[in-house]
Amino acid sequence: MKLSLQLKLGQQLTMTPQLQQAIRLLQLSTLDLQQEIHEALESNPMLELIEGSDDEEASLHSDIENNDGDKNSELTSSQLQENASADSDVSDWREQIPDELAVDSSWEDIYPTSYRSATSFDTDSLDFESRNTAVDTLQDHLRWQLNLTPMSEQDRSIALTIVDAIDTNGMLTVDIESIHSGFYPDAEIELDEVLAVLHRIQQFDPVGVGYRDLAECLLIQLGQFEEAQETSAVLNARLIVSEHIALLGNRDYAKLLRRTRLKEAELRDAIKIIESLDPRPGANISPPATSYIVPDVIVTKQADIGKWKIELNPDTAPKIRINDSYASLVKRADSSAENNYLKDNLQEARWFIKSLQSRNETLMKVSTRIVEHQRGFLEYGEEAMKPLVLRDIAEAVGMHESTISRVTTQKYMHTPRGIFELKYFFSSHVSTKDGGECSSTAIRAIIKKLIAAENARKPLSDSKITQLLDEKGINVARRTIAKYRESLSIPPSNERKRLID
Repeated sequence: MKLSLQLKLGQQLTMTPQLQQAIRLLQLSTLDLQQEIHEALESNPMLELIEGSDDEEASLHSDIENNDGDKNSELTSSQLQENASADSDVSDWREQIPDELAVDSSWEDIYPTSYRSATSFDTDSLDFESRNTAVDTLQDHLRWQLNLTPMSEQDRSIALTIVDAIDTNGMLTVDIESIHSGFYPDAEIELDEVLAVLHRIQQFDPVGVGYRDLAECLLIQLGQFEEAQETSAVLNARLIVSEHIALLGNRDYAKLLRRTRLKEAELRDAIKIIESLDPRPGANISPPATSYIVPDVIVTKQADIGKWKIELNPDTAPKIRINDSYASLVKRADSSAENNYLKDNLQEARWFIKSLQSRNETLMKVSTRIVEHQRGFLEYGEEAMKPLVLRDIAEAVGMHESTISRVTTQKYMHTPRGIFELKYFFSSHVSTKDGGECSSTAIRAIIKKLIAAENARKPLSDSKITQLLDEKGINVARRTIAKYRESLSIPPSNERKRLID
């Protein structure tokens, strides 16, 4: 084999460290971005927090003129302004940003002092509430009551075993025979003793905890009614739960009336009591952690001039700038370690601020186009939602679809109709009889409206909904209706049946 050297010319796309940083900041959510900025402020001495009112900075906004429903109306406000989150000194530093760095490196290779990733923070950086809030589980709640209940050591040992076998909903996940067989034979514990302790625990708060099936859970709660409250409706409810709960679950009211020999009014009152009970009594003891949503974009309507105003939320991220005192210490001709350290941090600070500005500008452009396209939704609701895909916005703002996908992920818009993720405004379309298009979001809204107005005695089937939509000129298959209905968490027609309207 002969070795030789050859020259070859070619082109390839490679992301620079600056582009890598800009893309990473672009896809961060608001909370992650706040954490990223705080870590940058702590690690980079060249960055400082702007202490002042928001009036010192120009806000990004755009107005959309309301032309009384004209579909071809265009934005009439001035062009999108640059985000001036930094002061004039930062603008001077931005002009001194050099050309792109080498592409065969990452940001950490150029600046080893760069801040940590938003996902690598330690527990010390968490807020006070997260660090000091103790979550009381259902087992803790039951053990606390167990400590206040007088019982023998043997019964207490059985009770602790039962409590450990209860899940978060309050259901006993292990059968009594297995719990009984788990004790040593020399303990001389009878099965009836285990059952007696279980019945005692089932009277703990919340009532019904430790149930083995749904019927037992409901019967325990029905047993809490005092003798003065034990009306015929309560007695009928006990009869239905103990003997005919399967018919009640299937909503077979006709057969339920025949089996129980109750009148319709009596059955209605009994079902009303059953529906007031909690089938998962333990779920409310330790509720899931609260998740907070901070909108990135705020959309308001100026009623006096009939325009929609779009602006970035000024509270989403702290305002930062270059620290002039530290920046003035950098000497051009000095190659000492201290001066190189200052130079690296200054360059990193410049690009970090520029990446933040680029993120805000991109978010503003995309949000403006979304509001322009979905003005009908803002005016009239979900039924006026238009079909929209990422490609439409990408072509409108001159960006790639992947960039639009990053911008709209985990970014939220506050509108007069609520807070929505930007991806909510994107949906596929269904053809109509007149050759037009209807958004899948609008179809879901129509389905929800039809079901809300249906006769509870004879709920609409998926086939009937398909027929009603066809009368409106919307061609949708029955299986598509079923898919949309399930996405709205609406049960099928047989489960929506009621005795009363």
